[in-house]
Amino acid sequence: MSRTGRQPVSIPDGVKCDLLGKLLRVTGPKGTLERRLHADMEVTIVDKEVRVARPSDLPKHRALHGLTRTLIFNMIEGVTKGYQKVLQIEGVGYRASMQGKSLSLSLGYSHPVLFEPPSGISFTLEGPQTIRVSGIDKELVGQTAADIRACRKPDPYKGKGIRYQGERIRRKAGKTGKVGK
Repeated sequence: MSRTGRQPVSIPDGVKCDLLGKLLRVTGPKGTLERRLHADMEVTIVDKEVRVARPSDLPKHRALHGLTRTLIFNMIEGVTKGYQKVLQIEGVGYRASMQGKSLSLSLGYSHPVLFEPPSGISFTLEGPQTIRVSGIDKELVGQTAADIRACRKPDPYKGKGIRYQGERIRRKAGKTGKVGK
């Protein structure tokens, strides 16, 4: 049995979970999240706990067991605490600014890159080189941060670009010496 999947997910005070068929709706102090669960997984809500069971020991069901439990846990965690990713901008002249709710990035291109936040996501600037992406949906926060990072990935030669906070970029040596003779 899946070690992760068999652990119940406790529902904290102030959070309400509703199971409508295979649709799970979680409401908390930060907002509401909905997710359609896989048809094979058996999800029950009993005594402030969400339990996930699998119908058989097939490899597909074993894989879905822990995944379903983790998705439910992330939903409950999101509506209580929320999630955030911090991005660092490195490079001379590279910076970020806010235009309303949109993020304007100057990344060495001939034009500024405008980035509209998806619904449920907010951007906060902590200086011109630090962007905080926050929201209640873990998957959406991570994808939005990855989309911003993709605007100018870190360069392994000079180290310029957008990186996650704490991310280490493996640097490469440039050309050395004379070229052929």
